[in-house]
Amino acid sequence: MTEWKKKHQTIQHYNHAATVYDTQYQEEQETKLKAALTELTLRKQNITLDAGCGTGLLFPHIADKAKLTVGIDISKGILKQAQKRMKLQTNTAIIRADIDHAPFQNNTFDTAFAITLLQNTPKPHETLNELKRVTKQNATITATGLKKAFSQKKFSQLLKKAKLEIKVLKLDKNLKEHVAICTKPPKKTLKEPKRFSSSPEEQSNANPWKPFKSWKSQGSDSQNRAHRKKRPNP
Repeated sequence: MTEWKKKHQTIQHYNHAATVYDTQYQEEQETKLKAALTELTLRKQNITLDAGCGTGLLFPHIADKAKLTVGIDISKGILKQAQKRMKLQTNTAIIRADIDHAPFQNNTFDTAFAITLLQNTPKPHETLNELKRVTKQNATITATGLKKAFSQKKFSQLLKKAKLEIKVLKLDKNLKEHVAICTKPPKKTLKEPKRFSSSPEEQSNANPWKPFKSWKSQGSDSQNRAHRKKRPNP
């Protein structure tokens, strides 16, 4: 299946399920959200990304724990339902976009949630890489993975492949998904090579041609001086 074909199927599925989504899945989703939120400490000054926000079930849980929450989803139908919850929160916005090509600058968000998202993307590791791109250094990224799609080992490997540091991995038999709390590690800065400093005076007096003395083909400096003395004046 091509990447776009899977995304198109996801759009159609959630467009059709949008009006009954909460009736069918709200209880299950709330359980996952609570399992994740009990492990998190959110700060009111944080800007939060809800990737694959669905009907916006996360919004009321973090409305008073974030400066701004931005929900992004690819389904137009599901976002119409999310809009109803968004109106109840003054610090929440929603955008229709592809999370694999998120319309945000690098290092925008302090925290990110990817609840019930990864199993719906064609290349989950690329989705995680995009989440890393739009989040700040040391940001917290909370992700879930459907157990039918990912074994515990496979899910852990996926997170490690994205170079995320797993802080908590929930092993709850009552949950249909693995719940992981991760952090985006800071980039390792490359050490600059050691440089031998010299005084400004030494630098100004330095002979730039000194390294090329060995290229002379007429012998040593003393031989060259002797040769020049024997040459008659014009």
